[in-house]
Amino acid sequence: QFSEALSNLVRPYIHDSDGSSSSSHQSLKTTAKWATSLESLLEDPEGVKRFREFLKKEFSEENVLFWLACEDFKKLQDKKQMQEKAKEIYVTFLSNKASSQVNVEGQSRLNEKILEEPHPLMFQKLQDQIFNLMKYDSYSRFLKSDLFLKYKRTEEEEEDEPDAQTAAKRASRIYNT
Repeated sequence: QFSEALSNLVRPYIHDSDGSSSSSHQSLKTTAKWATSLESLLEDPEGVKRFREFLKKEFSEENVLFWLACEDFKKLQDKKQMQEKAKEIYVTFLSNKASSQVNVEGQSRLNEKILEEPHPLMFQKLQDQIFNLMKYDSYSRFLKSDLFLKYKRTEEEEEDEPDAQTAAKRASRIYNT
């Protein structure tokens, strides 16, 4: 039941390897965009996927999942949907018994009563805390990680392939004359 609730929270952001929505053949270097800022990384579904892989290894995937769930929550208009989503977010990430509890300042934890009258920015303060935690902690480690560097190398190799063939042809013409 927990995994179902969690997948409902973050479904719009999950792009597993078999259902990836982005291609590695993009005009602007993907990894270069990711390295500009955490915001740029989080705007790219492939970036989110790679960052989640990294955070999973660091046992802190709940941070990005919480941030994504809050982004999704802010877009809701219907009060009943907001109440349901707010309760899911609370139960999954914020309550003392949360299965994927995020590390936010204790005094800023929400009281369950506030869930009755949800508003789009009710999680904003907590979301900002988690964003800053990711930005100043795990994001910088992600950019130095083997996972990111391997993806970057693969991207550069794919980009360099046509040039390498051209250079090889030039070399063969030079040495064959």
